[in-house]
Amino acid sequence: MIEQETFRLLEWQRLCHHLSKFAATKLGAIASSHLTVPKTLSETKKLLEQTREVYRIETSLNPNWSFSGIHDIGDALERAKLGGMLKGDELLNLATTLAGIRKLRRVIEELEDAPTLKELVETLRTFPELEKEIHYCIDDRGEITERASPQLGEIRQKIKGLRSKIQQTLQSIIQRNGNALQEPVVTQRGDRFVLPLKASHSGQITGIVHDTSTTGSTLYLEPRAIVDLGNRLQTSRGQEKREEEKILRTLTEKVAEVWEELEELLAIATALDLATAKARYSLWLEGNPPEFVDFSSQENIVLRQLRHPLLVWQEKKEEGGAVVPIDVLIKPDTRVVAITGPNTGGKTVTLKTIGITALMAKVGLYIPAKDPVQIPWFEQVLADIGDEQSLEQNLSTFSGHIRRIIRIVDALRASQQPENPEDESPSPEQKETVNKLSKSLVLLDEVGAGTDPTEGTAIAIAILKHLAEHNLLTIATTHYGELKTLKYNDSRFENASVEFDDVSLQPTYRVLWGIPGRSNAIIIAQRLGLPSEVIEDSQELAGGFSQDVNQLIGELENQRREQEDKHKQAEELLIKTERFYQEVEAKATSLQDRERDLKSQQEQAVQKMLLDAKSQIAQVIKELQKKGNPTAQGAQQARENLEKIGDRFLTPINKSKKKASYKPKVGERVRILSIGQTAEVLDVDETGEQLTARFGFMKMVLPFTDIESLDGKRFEKEKPPKTEVKQKAPKVQNNNKATKTTARIRVEKNTVDIRGQRVHLAEPVLEKAIASATELGLLWIVHGKGTGSLRTGVHDFLQRHPQVSKYETAPRNEGGTGVTIAYLK
Repeated sequence: MIEQETFRLLEWQRLCHHLSKFAATKLGAIASSHLTVPKTLSETKKLLEQTREVYRIETSLNPNWSFSGIHDIGDALERAKLGGMLKGDELLNLATTLAGIRKLRRVIEELEDAPTLKELVETLRTFPELEKEIHYCIDDRGEITERASPQLGEIRQKIKGLRSKIQQTLQSIIQRNGNALQEPVVTQRGDRFVLPLKASHSGQITGIVHDTSTTGSTLYLEPRAIVDLGNRLQTSRGQEKREEEKILRTLTEKVAEVWEELEELLAIATALDLATAKARYSLWLEGNPPEFVDFSSQENIVLRQLRHPLLVWQEKKEEGGAVVPIDVLIKPDTRVVAITGPNTGGKTVTLKTIGITALMAKVGLYIPAKDPVQIPWFEQVLADIGDEQSLEQNLSTFSGHIRRIIRIVDALRASQQPENPEDESPSPEQKETVNKLSKSLVLLDEVGAGTDPTEGTAIAIAILKHLAEHNLLTIATTHYGELKTLKYNDSRFENASVEFDDVSLQPTYRVLWGIPGRSNAIIIAQRLGLPSEVIEDSQELAGGFSQDVNQLIGELENQRREQEDKHKQAEELLIKTERFYQEVEAKATSLQDRERDLKSQQEQAVQKMLLDAKSQIAQVIKELQKKGNPTAQGAQQARENLEKIGDRFLTPINKSKKKASYKPKVGERVRILSIGQTAEVLDVDETGEQLTARFGFMKMVLPFTDIESLDGKRFEKEKPPKTEVKQKAPKVQNNNKATKTTARIRVEKNTVDIRGQRVHLAEPVLEKAIASATELGLLWIVHGKGTGSLRTGVHDFLQRHPQVSKYETAPRNEGGTGVTIAYLK
């Protein structure tokens, strides 16, 4: 059968063998080694969904998903069904298998999204009563316990008593006749207890001789004193064996009553282990689930970074070379792809990779390719691939290839034939089915090779055109240049090639789609040193057009290589940009957290100070109230006390210690506060209080306030003089009520100085200042007079800001037109 022959050519059995290594049980390993390929898409989808659901269990590292205790009990079930008797260890294996499958079912039932697995175990019966009875009668060694039946318990107690009497009697004989024995030990011959008696003392102890040593110097004698006890022991042992067989027979009959359900249970356990092996193998391959596309309805085949699973195994398990991935991109109007290129360039491996990938998708395995994996569901995968490593060299001859292609064509025709009895003529619907494409994948290696090139080319073209008419997709490798031109006359044909490095004269094993392969024979001969006159003659004989085509193909390959290099550079730049963005974002988040903590600490300190001030003011008022009708002298004293309180609590806020001002210098490295990175100072504008710095490959203009030296020094602006806050003495009222005072206080927290900054750099500073001063209700903005452009920009910013209710120029004593007061919501 051509399909089975294809499996051999694609080395499908090797992949199945690798898959079996990931199975947890013997049953799963056997099923994996003899993996069958589904005949319908619905069956494939079910298998793929099983793999997907178990894949989620495996990646979640669920410790309860274990096949421990599950055994291959198929032979035991068959013997029980036929009336045979099971042994104790076989019954024990059956009981542990029931327990193991029940545990798996419990895991599946607890899953939220596993409909396929739940459907699989929906009708599963695990017979806990049978399991319990087996464990009651059989111990962990597979032996029958005394509690299995009362009769067995009595018999074993009797046997134990007889053995004890025999041992005591023999020990007594040894003590009395130690000189007549070779050794003072008790041994056995058959089922009888004996003593090693010296042949020279044969008359000293009477009894039955059961054996002699090789030299004849030792007689193994059963003393007459224990012969009757030995006979009774043998009788009891016979009774024990018959009782044990009775127990085993009873248990076996109970197993035979439900053998059909147990066989179904065994099949479900095998299916679960097979799905687990597929999931683990897929995970090991770093594969992605296939998405089955309708190739005949304008959906592309997309397999990016596809790797051959057998080569992956060689790389990881057998220290083979690194696998070169290939890209497979085929448009839906393509029926035939002709792959050209040098020998040992990877054409045959490409065919095998695509073929084994199609089979993996059909059996529910993930594909070792980049997501998404889009591939049609092929009804058949049929191949004619020459194998130089095969002993059947006749398959590489022209006749061998043609015979196999004939079988492929017959298989395609058979798949198109309607199911109709021979005595009936086909219906119109069935005739239409015959004209439809066979949804198969055909792989042809070196089509038309092995004969005269002219005739071989003609045959190859005819075969490919026939397959284009009757089959969904054919991929063929060839050396014939004429096959490259089919694409330009028939839209159903497409070209591909394996890349060849002109410099190293080595293939790169990369597949290029849409570009035919060049004829590299003359180039290789020239690089290897063939005389120039011979090269010139060969070029003339090959024809100028052929050389022009090779040159055009070479230019296309160079353009493609340049595009790939640029794409790679763009990806690297994108990765660096994303990393830089993440670092800046992390720094910004850290600064925001730090600022929030500092703000909270400051607010708590101010709140504490206000509470202390209120408490002391209340104490002054309380003292005034105690005096009843206060005098002018008392009022003056109260005023002085309030001024002391003001000096104490307002000074830390309004009169901060003046620090030495830091100014950056050209060539110095400074730290940018907004992003937490260091930069080099290129230029300093002291008048505008800003500098130009280089950070990485970027230049930026920064205000002095946004930088600090590497040792932590910062630039301090000269702050405008603030209006002195005077505390008025409280008015003393005759009704003895508390005196109320009001004061307009301008502090550091609600004042921001942006003099010398540009508008676009000042806006973030204003945004931050508004957020900090929201609780105080207003913000003093010191922008200076200058040309007035900064003031205009500030007013425009405040006008559109959602947190600003209104703004106005400050009074003359507060700075006049050089200061704007913003009232906050």
